[in-house]
Amino acid sequence: MKLYFKPGACSFVPHFALEKINQPYEAEAVTQEYMKSPEYLALNPQGAVPLLVDGNLVLSQNLAILTYLDDLYPQAKLFGSDSAKGKAIAFHWLAFLNSDVHKAFVPLFHVPPYVQDESLKQAIQKTAKENILGMLTQANHCLSKQNYLGEDVSVADIYLFTILGWCKFIDLDFSSLTHLTEFAQRIAALDIVKRVQKAEGLI
Repeated sequence: MKLYFKPGACSFVPHFALEKINQPYEAEAVTQEYMKSPEYLALNPQGAVPLLVDGNLVLSQNLAILTYLDDLYPQAKLFGSDSAKGKAIAFHWLAFLNSDVHKAFVPLFHVPPYVQDESLKQAIQKTAKENILGMLTQANHCLSKQNYLGEDVSVADIYLFTILGWCKFIDLDFSSLTHLTEFAQRIAALDIVKRVQKAEGLI
């Protein structure tokens, strides 16, 4: 298996998953420029990460990749549980983070080029930050009652951890959400997370 990733991006989640299943794999860092190259676009016309190649199977999209890996290696418990209920709860959070929360970051990383007015840009970004904090409040509430989003550490937790890293990158202060701060410290202390961070040059 080979994973194409961008350091610190949402591809950190399947990178973690590949490390957790404890099977041989390759991981290749790609730049924003390379993702738009003909070579990469031939593999993934979306020009994005993550991208997993397993033999003649080429998969993009986190939900597809993580479901595939979980089906292949159920013993790794990528969704933090053996039970249908436990896995469904983790998948719920994964889907929420992958779609709703991730999408809310778009105006903060890429303001549409047709938005030329600086005050309008600032207003768009302010609203985006408020939306993100509002959604993160839901995770904070969940973590007020338990250590992880599901029964145990899962790919959903790693996605949330990745998103909290983005918050720091864009100076989005979530310190008022104290359970998220404690959660981030808890995940950062995991040896497997440190290994993936080191592999991506993040630490």
